[in-house]
Amino acid sequence: MKPAQQPLVRAVAGVVATAFTLGTFAPLAQAQTALKQIGKGEGQVDIVAWPGYIERGQTDKNFDWVTEFEKKTGCKVNVKTAGTSDEMVALMNEGGFDLVTASGDASMRLIAGKRVQPINVDLIPSYKNIDPRLQKAPWHYANNTHYGVPYQWGWNVLMYNTTVFKDKPPTSWNVVFEEMNLPDGKSNKGRVQAFDGPIYIADAALYLMKKNPALGIKDPYELNEAQYKAALELLRGQRKLVGKYWHDAFVQIDDFTNEGVVASSSWQFMANILKSKNRPVATVVPVEGATGWADSTMMHAEAKNPNCAYMWMEHSLNPKLQGDLAAWFGSVPSVPAACKGNKLLGDDGCARQGYNSFERISFWKTPTTKCTTQNNACVPYHKWVSDYIAVLGGR
Repeated sequence: MKPAQQPLVRAVAGVVATAFTLGTFAPLAQAQTALKQIGKGEGQVDIVAWPGYIERGQTDKNFDWVTEFEKKTGCKVNVKTAGTSDEMVALMNEGGFDLVTASGDASMRLIAGKRVQPINVDLIPSYKNIDPRLQKAPWHYANNTHYGVPYQWGWNVLMYNTTVFKDKPPTSWNVVFEEMNLPDGKSNKGRVQAFDGPIYIADAALYLMKKNPALGIKDPYELNEAQYKAALELLRGQRKLVGKYWHDAFVQIDDFTNEGVVASSSWQFMANILKSKNRPVATVVPVEGATGWADSTMMHAEAKNPNCAYMWMEHSLNPKLQGDLAAWFGSVPSVPAACKGNKLLGDDGCARQGYNSFERISFWKTPTTKCTTQNNACVPYHKWVSDYIAVLGGR
């Protein structure tokens, strides 16, 4: 583990401890009163977002969905990027932000911890255009209350170096989990990466669902003690192979460019940037399937700029933005209309990036003791956090 990450990991462990009670979620917050009408903009909106999610043309002039919004509303967009869901939860607990693009393994913690407020979707006219599969998805809709506005979704792909895998792409996650010689005749030891977040335990569990079906894993986020132990053992073995764990998208881009990394779990976002620089990379979803993320824009319980926040949530659903973002990030729009007629995405972009595979994706969610597949005897997330820290440290 990189020394610079240690303070964050300690902070995250504290956040997890306060977000759960006896290994399960604390009671859901009673619904606060959602905003009744949108008033004059406050002049700014402060957002915690994944890298690449909110672009103003600085990285690539073709991708800019901020400048027009600022001109139209007078709301300046300030962005703080976060590399993991745990970091997002920590930042929202600290406060000072209006919105967060939360994945499913953060959103329910934010609701349970009373860090986000209900959303009045009547104030968001474009909400009706959202994919019906997402409008009341369990990662942002709780107790018959909306707590988020769907933004984008997608899966965690296997990115690989095409000069190493010359003849055919890898077909299994085993290239990052088990020691082996790769097609170039060299060992994968020191040449693969894994995600630097406790939710990655689910990737190990997903691999074991096919590798060792006798374990009886039905859901990679619902693991009993024996299943969880098997996943940790796999990750401890992987620790000997991993040259460096990643959570910063742009650091991983550099690692594939300059540090000899040839295979890793990744997002299509990084592959898109590497391809734009003519680097020899491609992505695949292996036979075991993939974990994934479905992100919702959620509003802080104490947002200082609620009017600008609502304006942004409505703006975030326009088809042009949704299509451009999907093209940039390698994700799937939450608004199906964005899948057609976008020059950057192309009419096959949504299908290529998983639109028709929604049911095949194991979307991120926070593990709790209450779990249907293992008789409510699952290992809770605070254990995932402490144990994954130990794995990263070689223990």
